[in-house]
Amino acid sequence: MSAYETVIGLEVHVQLATRSKMFSTDNAAFGGAPNTHTSAISLAHPGTLPRLNKTAVEYAVRLGLALGCTINQVSTFDRKNYFYADLPKGYQITQNEKPVCTGGQVVFNTPATFGSEEPASGQVTVRLHHIHLEEDAGKSLHDQDPEYSRIDLNRAGVPLLEIVSEPDLRSPEEAAAFMETIRKLVRWLGISDGNMEEGSLRCDVNISVRKKGATRLGTRCEIKNINSMRFARRAIEFETDRQIGILEQGGSVEQETRGFNPENGTTYPLREKEEAHDYRYFPEPDLPPVVITNNE
Repeated sequence: MSAYETVIGLEVHVQLATRSKMFSTDNAAFGGAPNTHTSAISLAHPGTLPRLNKTAVEYAVRLGLALGCTINQVSTFDRKNYFYADLPKGYQITQNEKPVCTGGQVVFNTPATFGSEEPASGQVTVRLHHIHLEEDAGKSLHDQDPEYSRIDLNRAGVPLLEIVSEPDLRSPEEAAAFMETIRKLVRWLGISDGNMEEGSLRCDVNISVRKKGATRLGTRCEIKNINSMRFARRAIEFETDRQIGILEQGGSVEQETRGFNPENGTTYPLREKEEAHDYRYFPEPDLPPVVITNNE
């Protein structure tokens, strides 16, 4: 195993602390009785139209400036066509072609071992690909009824920032330190409470392995919806071992999306990994481009 190197990229989802949702005036606060923070817009009734939350754009710019990103003065929204059981429209409004922020970096000191008090082993710089705005989905509840899944749409439409890193991380400790740095920053900026236990901060982890010294990236797998830095560390450790085991036995790693089981620390397959064309992105026809001037 020491002959291999782990390559990690993160997609960190930050739920913004706005009073209302991304495209409606619905209450965006955490909690409340199920399906009470909803309206005709978040329920996708025919004839309803989205209206952009200006504060969410301001929060995105605030984070982009803090991370040294380029703030794109013209950004656009797109429809991501995918079956979301807990997003009534059946598609997600997101940014694909022209996100609000591009580039930037996250710099942090990583501890020698996760959770220890040992001195930092060095400074790590992780490049960012982009930061984009989108709406959150609702929450499916699978453990409250023996026959049916229940859906709470209070979270559907809550503003999200997705921070997409380049594959510059090399260990579970670095991934955890990256997430902790983001959590501290969004709290300091006042744009999110960063509470992972409430889903305000979570991440998808992209993992591949390759022989040390190799320059070509291996086949990656994506682990979805990790809402704990401890879970992220365990998921990375298991997935790294799983992929190395496949390669050592002469097999090949299949690109796929996987889930994480916190009870036994394992990952499991969810579906084959989709590419961008599988989502059939197209420009959101009901939202004009977002124009940011130097005076705002």
